[in-house]
Amino acid sequence: MTERREEIQRLIKETRSLPTLPGIVSKMSALVENDKTSIQEIARLVSSDQILSAKVLKLVNSPFYGFPGRVSTVSNALILLGVNVVKGLALSASIFEMMEKNVVGLWEHSLGTAAAASVIAKRIGAPEAEEISTAALLHDIGKVIVKIKFEEEFKHFESRVREEALSMYEAERESLGADHAEIGGWLAKSWFLPDKLIEPIACHHDVEKSTQYPLKTAIVHLADVLVKAGGFGFSGDDLVPQIQPAAWKKLGLSEAQLEGIIDEIEEKLIDVKNLSLEIQAPHDAPA
Repeated sequence: MTERREEIQRLIKETRSLPTLPGIVSKMSALVENDKTSIQEIARLVSSDQILSAKVLKLVNSPFYGFPGRVSTVSNALILLGVNVVKGLALSASIFEMMEKNVVGLWEHSLGTAAAASVIAKRIGAPEAEEISTAALLHDIGKVIVKIKFEEEFKHFESRVREEALSMYEAERESLGADHAEIGGWLAKSWFLPDKLIEPIACHHDVEKSTQYPLKTAIVHLADVLVKAGGFGFSGDDLVPQIQPAAWKKLGLSEAQLEGIIDEIEEKLIDVKNLSLEIQAPHDAPA
């Protein structure tokens, strides 16, 4: 199995044969990391891409955000939502372009997990809630890579999942010697994403392995479990994993708090479904 793992890592390093983040998202990430960057600079960058700016304006005006009046400029979107949220929207649009040709159910599961992670993070007062939401959005990106690069094996995984009541995670490990979480972590690293995103992606099925960002990882893990339990979207199988003790301990939630979180997530997922439809709908680029 070591050879298969090395083969997968090799494939990921060969960026020409794998989906890569658009240059504009990479540039935006660099600008956001620089404290001296102005909102106008970021707005100019986003506005330079017609498709991306159309997506951002469409999303900021969707019922999901509920702003009164219409937001007509990227600059206003940045002021209203904040730079990190717009960065997340840009990343969301890019990831969706990658996913929509493959599995819309997975996209909806990912979008739902991002919303759930945001609810959990805010409920427990975790810092950087938007970044946790972005990590949750990307938590299953490894599944897209497995589907694209190992198409025949992916079909075999799907058959086993249906016939043997296996999880996709178990089928991947048995066949590839690696799972989508690990593979997603390798891909995120090849995209030069920060460790605070990479670790929750790579460890969301094994929270104990998270050493630098265990709270972020625990939130993504719980969000994933709750969205699967709610049957929102389709992540590849119908099995709902148990909440891992390491995650439960790190989050320090009571059962009553968990019930409140579940209620809020259920309400949020109605908005998320509408947002998913908004993203999937055809859009016109700005003139």
